[in-house]
Amino acid sequence: MRTVLVTGPGGAGRTTAAAATALAAAREGRRVLLLTADRGPAPEAVLGTALPAPEAGGGALWGPPAEVTPGLHAARIATGEHFQDRARDLQERGASLFDLLGASPLDPEELTELPGAEPLALLTALRAAHADGGHDLLVADMPPLHATVRLLALPEQLRRYLRRLLPAERQAARALRPVLAQLAGVPMPAQRLYETAARWEAELAAVQDVLEAEGTTVRLVAEPGPLAAGELRLARAALSLQGCRVDALVANRLLPGVTGAGATDGGVTADPWLAGLVAEQLAAHKSLHEEFLVDGVTVCELPHLGRGPRGPQDLAELAARARSTTIGVAAAGGNGSAGGFGVIPGGGLTDELDGWSGTGGAGDPAVEDRLAADGVLLWRLPLPGADRGDLDLLRRGDELIIGVGPFRRVLTLPSALRRCTVSGAGLRDGALCVRFTPDPGLWPRPS
Repeated sequence: MRTVLVTGPGGAGRTTAAAATALAAAREGRRVLLLTADRGPAPEAVLGTALPAPEAGGGALWGPPAEVTPGLHAARIATGEHFQDRARDLQERGASLFDLLGASPLDPEELTELPGAEPLALLTALRAAHADGGHDLLVADMPPLHATVRLLALPEQLRRYLRRLLPAERQAARALRPVLAQLAGVPMPAQRLYETAARWEAELAAVQDVLEAEGTTVRLVAEPGPLAAGELRLARAALSLQGCRVDALVANRLLPGVTGAGATDGGVTADPWLAGLVAEQLAAHKSLHEEFLVDGVTVCELPHLGRGPRGPQDLAELAARARSTTIGVAAAGGNGSAGGFGVIPGGGLTDELDGWSGTGGAGDPAVEDRLAADGVLLWRLPLPGADRGDLDLLRRGDELIIGVGPFRRVLTLPSALRRCTVSGAGLRDGALCVRFTPDPGLWPRPS
């Protein structure tokens, strides 16, 4: 299944862009499911359709999907119900541990959704939608940009925490628990605790598989401006750090005269107030347009309709007026124009939905052997948009801890680099490059 995770700075119009993308895809014959965790009025207002809630106590992750147009169904994720179901399950499985601690269980009426419940419900819903397999395209209306970056990093982080708290060797000693309890004179954690940890590990692994699947990409939405540009660059580098691929940048609410190909430096309006807004947006859009295209990311432009989009008719108008550009090989024209590699027009919001195989500027870490020439191994991680001042790097044992602004990721080093020392690092051409020098005491010597 193709999955597009739509996010952007708060107020950028990500719900509108997600809905317009889903509608455009459905009109091309795809079976599309649009999921949102937004419990405010925006999704229903934009779609022009009510999103029913699931039946109480039914265990459903979302309510019955509502048909917006033929081929497009939308649903709202039931974050509160998901939290209550998980809390009840945790209490049942951890009853013996709670007894050991002298804690009394919470009554169902006391269970109130806590901060952080929404991300977990959203991740679970993404996995469930993939397992269902009833659609060709899943479009997810994600939280604001920085919250989405943290959300996409969550499965890997939680799995790492589980391995640290309940390592494999400790779980392997479960058969000795009765003996250890007798020797220690205190009860040992119940079997259910380890079973629950194993179940969580399996669920998190399934979610991570969805996020890392080849057909899963992030689509950024922004209203071009000075503040949005800085936020996009930081978040884009953080997404790349997590291995997430960006398939497109949607420049939303573009004023007249602000486009990639037909941009103008002035003369759009005689109103000096509006002219100032156009000039500011134009400068920011040109910069982002060039920056993302260079890294192979499609740039899609959505015009300002002069009103807030409401309902399928407005969404269809947005999709019809959308324009996109990308870097590729243009065919020779019938009028004798030569083809070649360069900026070429695309098909709008549905670009990159079929057979997407790009990198979006992201990529896995790679090791380059420079032992013969420079005596080092070069470890390289693409971080497009990263600023040198936002980067942190720390080696701890066999791991590298990399920071991009407030975001962190722990990466395990390949076996060859574990026998080396870090001799330098730098940011070059949009990639973090770390030099490793072989440790004579650990590096194998030629026989």
